[in-house]
Amino acid sequence: MAISLSSLVRANEVKAPRILIHGVSGVGKTTFASEANAPVFLQTEDGLGTLNVAHFPLARTWDEVLEALTALFKEAHDYRTLVIDSVDWLEPLIWAKTCKDNGWASIEDAGFGKGYVAALSYWRRYVDALNGLRDERGMTIIQIAHTDIKRFESPEVDPYDRYVVKLHAKASALLQEHCDVVLFANYRVSSLLDPTKKTRSNRAVGSGERVLHTAERPAFLAKNRYHLPDTLALDFAAFYSALPESVQKTLA
Repeated sequence: MAISLSSLVRANEVKAPRILIHGVSGVGKTTFASEANAPVFLQTEDGLGTLNVAHFPLARTWDEVLEALTALFKEAHDYRTLVIDSVDWLEPLIWAKTCKDNGWASIEDAGFGKGYVAALSYWRRYVDALNGLRDERGMTIIQIAHTDIKRFESPEVDPYDRYVVKLHAKASALLQEHCDVVLFANYRVSSLLDPTKKTRSNRAVGSGERVLHTAERPAFLAKNRYHLPDTLALDFAAFYSALPESVQKTLA
């Protein structure tokens, strides 16, 4: 079909969100995902603990991950949310598959950075499978990741440390672009104010309150396409309530 101005449209179909949540160890990322509507977990690490949720057997290879995604796409089921736990444990499976198909002993064998570029083809197949489940089966996608602290080389200011998704930079960038929401989960931390000096001390304090950050700051990576408040309680009900009504309907 020839493209013309008559093919222009304004309205977009509202689809279920694609969510990536990263955060410090033990903060409650898996529990947050388990509170979503009718979840099923695709595990690459044994991190469910005592949570009573439906899950596939622990995936130990890339092929097993792909088989689980294919089953969800082709077979009848009532699951509304797919949870990948976690993408940073999925990464070694993708590297192993890349090495096997290319005859490499290590992802570094291809030469500087080339192995990670080759691995992106498998990451894209994974992303395409997630999009198929979202677009064709109406499933919400939640990907869980651990976080890492890395030096950020800014072109505008001096380098500084920030929390980022614990993945190779190329894979991390791909998943960030793919997702509608990137959440950073952490404990709320503040520093004491010395009333005599009017300066902050070096001692951090916290109440144990767990929060979700939805917008990027120098200290951490986050984003959202739904105009969410910058900070929410680490609770799926609070996250759901902050979403636009049109997006909420896709999670029902």
